[in-house]
Amino acid sequence: MSISAPQASTAPRPIASQRGTPNTPEAMRRVARDFEAQALGALLQPMFQGLDSKGPFGGGAAEGQWRPMLVDSIAKDLAKAGGLGIADSVFRELTRLAAAANSPTPHPTETSAP
Repeated sequence: MSISAPQASTAPRPIASQRGTPNTPEAMRRVARDFEAQALGALLQPMFQGLDSKGPFGGGAAEGQWRPMLVDSIAKDLAKAGGLGIADSVFRELTRLAAAANSPTPHPTETSAP
């Protein structure tokens, strides 16, 4: 007796089932902006790693612990102010995927007339 692993579906799941959020434009804009903030944070992180905190106002270990939160905050503010335009592209793609998920698909045995 052999047990096989369940097969994963290759069809994209609707956005609502992936994150538990409705497919509203506001929710998709928030997701797109959050994605851009994460991307900006990843770009900004190396810039802050080389800072020397051994000067007269250096924060030592505490500064090192709080620095990622500072970078995240800066990235969120940049994304909210327009960022690099990544959120716009992500929003358009989310909108396209939501529309495709909500549109009826023809049955495979049905054929369209030429």
